[in-house]
Amino acid sequence: MTKICVYGAGAIGGYLAARLAQAGCDVSVVARGPHLAAMAAQGLTLETGEGRLTVKVAATDDPATLGPQDYVIVTLKGHSIPAVVEPMQPLLGLGTAVVSAVNGIPWWYFHRLDSPFGERHVESVDPGGGVWQGIGPERAIGCVVYPSCEVVEPGVVRHLSGDRFVLGEPSGERSERVRTLASVLSEAGLRAPLRRRMRDEIWIKLWGNVAFNPLSALTGAMLDVLATDPGTRRVARAMMVEAQAVGEALGARFAIDVERRIDGAAEVGAHRTSMLQDLELGRPLENEAIVGAVQELGALAGIATPTIDLVHHLLRQRIATRDLAAP
Repeated sequence: MTKICVYGAGAIGGYLAARLAQAGCDVSVVARGPHLAAMAAQGLTLETGEGRLTVKVAATDDPATLGPQDYVIVTLKGHSIPAVVEPMQPLLGLGTAVVSAVNGIPWWYFHRLDSPFGERHVESVDPGGGVWQGIGPERAIGCVVYPSCEVVEPGVVRHLSGDRFVLGEPSGERSERVRTLASVLSEAGLRAPLRRRMRDEIWIKLWGNVAFNPLSALTGAMLDVLATDPGTRRVARAMMVEAQAVGEALGARFAIDVERRIDGAAEVGAHRTSMLQDLELGRPLENEAIVGAVQELGALAGIATPTIDLVHHLLRQRIATRDLAAP
């Protein structure tokens, strides 16, 4: 049986682990704190529109107790990954694949990329290249996450919408390992389409996040307001045009135009972005993986990003002000 460890079993990781466990998969989770304690004592509970389900999963804060895995699915936020490279090592056997189910530009982005910029780490998300060296880009499988979930109390995850985990090899190959993973997720009731051009999928999700996440943190506004108010829509559009230029300079293709992408965000409705939630809860923000990495790639490709630069500077100031005011 395929062995899967979900590393970082918060909202998305908990949802994924619960679905896999319900399907009878050999799944374990690495977590911490009260969430871990609740899962270890009472199991992992998933709330959906269909009801409430509790499953038993092997839950630990010590990966060394789990042994080598076939897949490690990392559902941490980008800024947390460098710190877990060393404790993750016992999970990594000879053929272990590491699935990066993380928002923003992934640490493996330049692996097997047909570009003059190939085979380099992204400093914004992988300072000093520690993830690249410690995990190894040959292990990486890309994943873009679309479900919306929340941890409502320790050990309990609520699924709000979506069931799609888009998968792809950095090289674009339909390898046996990515096809096997897609099959396992599908058998667990999840949609797991494969993409040959995984970076296109990354940019389509990042396209909205790079604008609406920081703008929400700066203004406190929800997605529907940001996408329809003339002022914030104009700023978002400018940021997205700059991001598209960066993506295209690196070979990405955008299947829809910017106005349709903004309209799609407006249709989501009164949604509080993850960055706004993290700001209000005093948590670290994903600003480097989502915004700083686009700046870094733009500088590398020689593409100016003045609006993104300005908004990111304001966001850093907002984070610093919050942190100074914290007790």
